[in-house]
Amino acid sequence: MKPLPELVSFLDSLPEPHILFDRQYRIVAANVAYRQQFGPMGGSVVGRTCYEVSHHFQVPCDQAGESCPLSRAQASGQRERVLHLHHTPRGEEYVNIELTPVLNGEGEQAFFIEKMDALKVARGRAAAQGLIGRAPAFQRMMELVARVAPSMATVMLLGESGTGKELVARAVHEASPRAARALVPVECSSLTETLFESELFGHERGAFTGANTSRAGLVEAASGGTLFLDEVGDIPLTMQVKLLRLLESGTYRRVGSTDVRHADIRVVAATHRPLAQMVRDGKFREDLYFRLNTFPIVLPPLRERATDVPLLADALLQRVAPERRLSIAPDAMRHLSQLTFAGNVRELRNLLERTALMCDGQVIELSHLESALGTAAGAPSVAAGVNDAALGAQPPLGSLPPGGAAPVSLHDIELAVLREQVRQHRGGRAELAAKLGISERSLYRKLKELEAQEPPNKQ
Repeated sequence: MKPLPELVSFLDSLPEPHILFDRQYRIVAANVAYRQQFGPMGGSVVGRTCYEVSHHFQVPCDQAGESCPLSRAQASGQRERVLHLHHTPRGEEYVNIELTPVLNGEGEQAFFIEKMDALKVARGRAAAQGLIGRAPAFQRMMELVARVAPSMATVMLLGESGTGKELVARAVHEASPRAARALVPVECSSLTETLFESELFGHERGAFTGANTSRAGLVEAASGGTLFLDEVGDIPLTMQVKLLRLLESGTYRRVGSTDVRHADIRVVAATHRPLAQMVRDGKFREDLYFRLNTFPIVLPPLRERATDVPLLADALLQRVAPERRLSIAPDAMRHLSQLTFAGNVRELRNLLERTALMCDGQVIELSHLESALGTAAGAPSVAAGVNDAALGAQPPLGSLPPGGAAPVSLHDIELAVLREQVRQHRGGRAELAAKLGISERSLYRKLKELEAQEPPNKQ
């Protein structure tokens, strides 16, 4: 059965890439936009199956471990949306697929129209910027990003430190209708209770000592765009009610003013803390939790996407050493892929930056990686995130976790090194962070972990 010429002509008039295929997955028409963006170089897609063109599969997507919009539409009888990793002339790209069934005169599904929309904020290949990955856990996360981004829903990003929450927040922003305006991050963990209100809402002249001029807050800076509340679990309880008022009413007041202002913002929040448990413990407001948790997205830790380590390593080397064309030897890559990264992608990046400094040539060998890890082959490796100067002082055995000859994790060794550095340091927190080669925010989190490990004082 051939489609009506009028239908094919209509598809050709659409600016977005579209294809039309039958119940056997055979493409019967592809419009100009599709041929320009996704069509194979020097070839036609008509007569070929959609899964062979898009995925280089020999069977339909749902038989190859993917989500197939056609089978879903056949089951539901309505339009379906999925996110797929497609082969294109530019390499593999994430593409939003919107499939609509076309009924014949008997009301049966005769054809299917697919609309394609490339998701430019993520890649399935190494790239200098943006999110990178192809592991199933990463793809599930990106499908949620693609689904929520066009809406105004408040997004909560949940994940361990170093999983890339700010990158995902930027992906949500850049795939939204607000992409042309600002994404304004608020580092909640670095704001004291006295600064929080002024930083977020701004203040008027004379509102407090030192307020010599009026100042707009971060909410105003994000007007028309997205406000990213990073580490929202660190907001003091007394300030949480003020944030709740902003989210519920869309209004706020500058410090020292009675004038009500309206906020035109979309909110994305992030935390590595267990907010649900904090609510039960009375450390986080329940009403604020439910207001922020409209659309939660869990970011997978690197251990759940270990197959992405080679892809991430190649991309991160482009970022930490852009002037060099570094590659990683196979044995070094195998060793890298076997490491446990408690600090996730951030820790992997730090390790690669140190490793690049150890290498004078173009190929990173296993010996360079071992030097950066500060250990011989086969021994427990030191977690990335503490630079070589810090590793020069070996922690005493007594500072390591108890357990005798029991295996010691990368994270335990990192904290042991940090504990010894804190004991020896005589300056401020900023100097210690600079010495360790990490940000003050990362140091703050690690010090909190150290504090939690310390046994309670005996009375």
